[in-house]
Amino acid sequence: MPKETLEDLQNGYFLYQDAEGFRFGMDAVLLAHFVRLRKGEKVCDLGCGSGIIPLLLAAQYPEAAITGLEINSRSAELAQKSVDYNGLTDRVKVVCGDIRRAETLFGRQSFKVVVSNPPYLRAGSGRQSPNEQRAAARHEVLVTLREVAAAAGRLLTSSGRFYLVHRPERLSEILSACGENHLAVKKLRLVYPYADREASLVLLEAVKGAAGGMKVLPPLIIFNKEGQYTEEVQKIYAPAADAAGKTAENEG
Repeated sequence: MPKETLEDLQNGYFLYQDAEGFRFGMDAVLLAHFVRLRKGEKVCDLGCGSGIIPLLLAAQYPEAAITGLEINSRSAELAQKSVDYNGLTDRVKVVCGDIRRAETLFGRQSFKVVVSNPPYLRAGSGRQSPNEQRAAARHEVLVTLREVAAAAGRLLTSSGRFYLVHRPERLSEILSACGENHLAVKKLRLVYPYADREASLVLLEAVKGAAGGMKVLPPLIIFNKEGQYTEEVQKIYAPAADAAGKTAENEG
């Protein structure tokens, strides 16, 4: 039996993770905060892992109905265990299944909001982890960026919103994939580990069926010159930042 840890998210909820498997990072925290939900909206997290984003959204939006879809059975098991532990079974549902079959699992146009923190690296690029959880979370061995965008396009209702976190070097591919699935990118924000470094992450909001016109938001800087969280990060991400550690710094 893999060793588990129980992380205090400092927002009233706790998250189970494998001690030696894939563990969530700051990118998940950033994405969850970037998401904007309205009362009663149904949300689907494509590739929810051990459930970090559903738990963060559940804390921010008490009336949201959230479904997490995860293909890795162990990760889905941990996500469900966290949902049970936190007493969220009436608000958060975990489904073990393939993103590429999302429409079959849930039905077309069944969600108002879709979020995803997908693998960033193409299959065959870079060093792939021998750990199944880590490999699937970091490399496109089970699902590609285009397949995630296609699933989001099919699941979303008209004017539904797609929220994504990814790497800036794949931005042109992201925009193309969204366009192919009638998802117009309306908001985009680049994330920098330090002000004098290159961007390490990109956050975006796309709207299904919307007209063109993208708003580029001010950059988000994670660390100041002293290596401490910036004031914005302290205000926005403090509830879950300690549990995530300084993963964003490592990614930069």
